Amino acid sequence: MSFIRLMFCVVGVYSMFLVWAIAQERLSVPFQSIVDDSKDKFKSPLFMNTVQSALSATSALLYLFFRRKPGQSISNLFGLHDLPLSKHIPLARHNGSAKTNGLANGVAHHHVSDEQKRYSTNALLLRYFQCAIFITSAAPFGFAALSYITYPAMVLGKSCKLVPVMIMNVLLYRRKFAKHKYLVVAMVTVGITMFMGFGKEKPGKPSKHGSASGDLSWTTQLIGVTYLLINLAIDGATNSTQDEIFARFKVSGQQMMFWINIFCTLLTSFISVLPLPYIPVLHPSHSRTELEGALEFIRTHPDVVSPLAQFALTGALGQLFIFETLQHFGSLTLVTITLTRKLFTMLLSVVVYNHRLTPGQWIGTAVVFAGISVEAWVKRRDVHAKRVIQEKEKAKIKNL
Repeated sequence: MSFIRLMFCVVGVYSMFLVWAIAQERLSVPFQSIVDDSKDKFKSPLFMNTVQSALSATSALLYLFFRRKPGQSISNLFGLHDLPLSKHIPLARHNGSAKTNGLANGVAHHHVSDEQKRYSTNALLLRYFQCAIFITSAAPFGFAALSYITYPAMVLGKSCKLVPVMIMNVLLYRRKFAKHKYLVVAMVTVGITMFMGFGKEKPGKPSKHGSASGDLSWTTQLIGVTYLLINLAIDGATNSTQDEIFARFKVSGQQMMFWINIFCTLLTSFISVLPLPYIPVLHPSHSRTELEGALEFIRTHPDVVSPLAQFALTGALGQLFIFETLQHFGSLTLVTITLTRKLFTMLLSVVVYNHRLTPGQWIGTAVVFAGISVEAWVKRRDVHAKRVIQEKEKAKIKNL
């Protein structure tokens, strides 16, 4: 049964996110206008993410109700019940009796009040909202990067979150890591440098297959890489906040998915109706509001509807498969699945959009994925070793 579930998750993640990637790349290149012969880019990244987050929240809601246990309350269904305080706060004992001193009671009451706030529903919702802010901030930078680097380069860069995380830890906190991690970072850095250095393809101008051709300057690539690094840094903040939520609160992946996407939808919808001026990356549209610009673009460029719908729908369903995998098989299995998925995403992008990678870029790609594979192999070995130790400890306890 577990094998069937795993295969179901793998097929789901692959199928949804491969289609999602193709749709995302299509949205980054110009569309033909029905008003005149001009070709224009879709410049409403917040609208894209509003549609996707709304569908993601809806799919998570349907999933929660579909898996709802008999007699389960609505608050429990959505993970909004406060955690039992006794599981987190050690109660002080004073020789078997409680002190009646007013000051002691006041201090104890204040301590409990602080812990109640720490594990309260309001604290949980605040963390969800924090994740929504990070996700909303990161998305425009990732979309803007596609105007300066090719999609295969984008996928390659997104596969290497370990690099900026390690560099910042070493520079800011003087932290040390295992020797193999430095090897991984070196391989990934060399691989990406080779991919960028040997690249001759220009993003953003579609050929007859919807891909691009031309020469890329180092300045152009530097801008794209900068946007990508900002996107990765904010993604890292999102991931660390999600880890804290799982560690502090008893919530499921689908509950987290629902609330984060609800807040993302509300946040992006609010920003989309604000009369903002032109802001590079964050509000690249010249219209008064992003919603007006998006709707006007859809009216004059109807070809954008199909990839936009594919992007939103497959992104929403793909998140369900990711959280299902995380819940039943753990992060290690999920990392393995997403790593191989990104490799196939690159290959599919090359085939569908006729990207022309030089031999040097193929070698650089191989170096990057070899480095990431070393990291995945070491993690799997460490997890297996811990499991063996745990099993031996359990066997000793049974023998006693």
